[in-house]
Amino acid sequence: MRTIRTLCVVMIGVAVGALATSCGSSDKVVSPPERWVLTMADEFDSGTSPSSELWTIATGYGPDNEGWGNDEWQEYTTSQDNVRVEGGNLVISALCPNPPCGKRDGSITSARIKTEGKAEQKYGRFEARIKLPEGQGLWPAFWMLGADFSEVGWPDCGEIDVMELFGQEPEVASGTLHGPGYFGAAPITTAFRLPDGESFADDFHVFAVEWDPGRITFSVDSQVYRIVNSSEVSGRGNWVFDHEFFVLLNLAVGGAAQSPSDTVFPAEMLVDYVRIFERPQ
Repeated sequence: MRTIRTLCVVMIGVAVGALATSCGSSDKVVSPPERWVLTMADEFDSGTSPSSELWTIATGYGPDNEGWGNDEWQEYTTSQDNVRVEGGNLVISALCPNPPCGKRDGSITSARIKTEGKAEQKYGRFEARIKLPEGQGLWPAFWMLGADFSEVGWPDCGEIDVMELFGQEPEVASGTLHGPGYFGAAPITTAFRLPDGESFADDFHVFAVEWDPGRITFSVDSQVYRIVNSSEVSGRGNWVFDHEFFVLLNLAVGGAAQSPSDTVFPAEMLVDYVRIFERPQ
């Protein structure tokens, strides 16, 4: 059963109509892509913190805490210094108030938010418009985990990385699938590179997946760069992308993303919106 919730949108039952937000005084209009119906949108146009109706702010530190590992260095907090709504964007800030910042000792703080238990959907189009930070050791991500994560664990729950970027390569973003038999250091992954020396830190870009039975399509700014079919994983493991998933946004630091010792803090990940659609019934 679909448990997705709408936030700050007025919905109409057509695939290609205009949907006006109802958050505060915003007059932003959301126009769904062709062949899609909007089921959830957070435009981050009101309030000072992510809405508790939709998001949970995860907290903790260390590889054994709630599944984040990769020898990351940051501690995730609920502080508005690390996560807030400001200027029409969700702002996730990685901070190191007392440099040098080259240690895995909890002195670097950041934020991670998720829709687990509040907005979960099977299949559809999941997109976000994001401006990413630049700097060695920074690891921003827009991704999804299977809603059965707490029951079956990772990677059996499945993971869809709509976008992740290592800050020392600011022109390269990746889309990745993790599942049983294709996870960790051996996932199914493809890189998307901006042309002509451009950087994802220069401007906002729209990162999206279109998820259908047996197929997941990755795109940046509507440019498709990878389609993964279920047959592609048949020799490596099970296709586990056939149940509800929830969304996560975070800015990790260090670990597999390398040392951030030369990175200038604070570093910010700006999210203009997150939108989820489904195909017309």
